[in-house]
Amino acid sequence: MADTENQKLDGEMIAMSIIASAGDARSYAFGALAAAKEGNFEEADRMLAQAKEAGAGAHKAQTELLFAEANGNAPEMGVLQVHAQDHFMTAMLAEELIKEIIDVYRQLEDLRMSKGERQ
Repeated sequence: MADTENQKLDGEMIAMSIIASAGDARSYAFGALAAAKEGNFEEADRMLAQAKEAGAGAHKAQTELLFAEANGNAPEMGVLQVHAQDHFMTAMLAEELIKEIIDVYRQLEDLRMSKGERQ
């Protein structure tokens, strides 16, 4: 019985780790977007790197769950684990979309600069 409780606790801890890391990744990604919107692309790049690093932490925790399942030691699945996965997936999607939006901001800035040089 103690082993089952330990597995459950580990699953909860891993889920919380995924939630925390994914939340950080999402926050950094949106911070990068705000910086790009202001034309601060160095800060945007720095924050995107932080988002990627935080996302890697979430991915590592998720991989622990996958290995546990593959080894027959998967913790009991519950709402917390589903919530963690949802958090992670939305953070990944946000990061991907934000990178694309930042590229658009860069292109707009390049256009503004080229028009300013011609005038």
